[in-house]
Amino acid sequence: MTKETSTNDRARPSRRAILAGAAAAGAAATVAAPAVHAQASVKLKFQSTWPNKDIFHEFAGDFVRYVNTMAGGRVELELLAAGAVVPAFQVADAVSSGIIDGGHGVSAYWYGKNKAFSLFGTAPAFGWDADELMGWIRYGGGQALYDELVQGILKLNVVGLLTGPMPGQPLGWFKNPITSPDQLKGLKYRTVGLAADLNKELGVAVTILPGGEIVPAMDRGLIDGAEFNNPSSDLVLGFPDVSKVYMVRSYHQALECFEVLFNKAKFDGLPKDVQAIIRGAADAASSDMMWKAQDRYSKDLEVLKSRGVKVMPTPEPVLQAQLNAWDKVIANLSADPFFKKVIDSQMAWAKRVVGFRLEYEPDSAMAYNHFFKKA
Repeated sequence: MTKETSTNDRARPSRRAILAGAAAAGAAATVAAPAVHAQASVKLKFQSTWPNKDIFHEFAGDFVRYVNTMAGGRVELELLAAGAVVPAFQVADAVSSGIIDGGHGVSAYWYGKNKAFSLFGTAPAFGWDADELMGWIRYGGGQALYDELVQGILKLNVVGLLTGPMPGQPLGWFKNPITSPDQLKGLKYRTVGLAADLNKELGVAVTILPGGEIVPAMDRGLIDGAEFNNPSSDLVLGFPDVSKVYMVRSYHQALECFEVLFNKAKFDGLPKDVQAIIRGAADAASSDMMWKAQDRYSKDLEVLKSRGVKVMPTPEPVLQAQLNAWDKVIANLSADPFFKKVIDSQMAWAKRVVGFRLEYEPDSAMAYNHFFKKA
């Protein structure tokens, strides 16, 4: 090395110059950067349509937990049970008017406003299941049709998220087994949504009640039979205390999904990323709900049996009578152009998607019987 300073050394800034430059840049950034303040949390009242002890209210709580955790405190939902602010069947109107900010229920509860409402939660038994219903909602145009009904036709100030596919529901609880369609004639029976129209075609005297009022009505003899949804709900609501006959496998509500509602003005006022978080939380809670239901429903069906409940399949003549009744309900209600528009969309989806499943997938009953029902 020579004593002369190389060209590279002369070009390289000194350590002192580097530090001085960094300090100046930091000071400039401090001046230029806007002041950042923590945003106050947006608190929203969120009421379910379910009794506090029902697993459906638990599902609503799971959704609330996902939102509150994923939003990191930017929005906080306060979960309330049915009746805390308004009765169960008034939740949609209460959300629309801003009495509450959001709600958890099923669209069949609002079918008194327009019978097409029930198509988005308790559609006809086209052979499809609730997962395939959700596929139609997401990829078959169902959500757009729902929005057209809610915000266009009915002018409700709500945003609705359809979520949480449910398995087929039981025919219900009765004093005696239902072995023939003739036994349904004149029977005082609780159901909701389009299942009410279907049962009326079968000669049933239908009563529409929210979940928490069904068992007391059966206990007082106001109704002869009823369905709600699943073994876990039926167990905690007290059905085994008033009946020991549980008829399963029915076409009256072969598929259903939940509905999460928010006041549209409140929802639209949230930052876009928070809106996306809420939508993502609905998907996360939906998946978790299906997995939880697998565990809880199967266990609670065994609990019902241990309490002396006779679990019986709905006989084929009753199932066929239900399908025939669906033909009449669809024909009658399709006089309404929007109802027909939705039905046509659903039938096209079900024909393609269910047709694919039946052609493509193996028979699960054959495999199950091979491993678990050997002689």
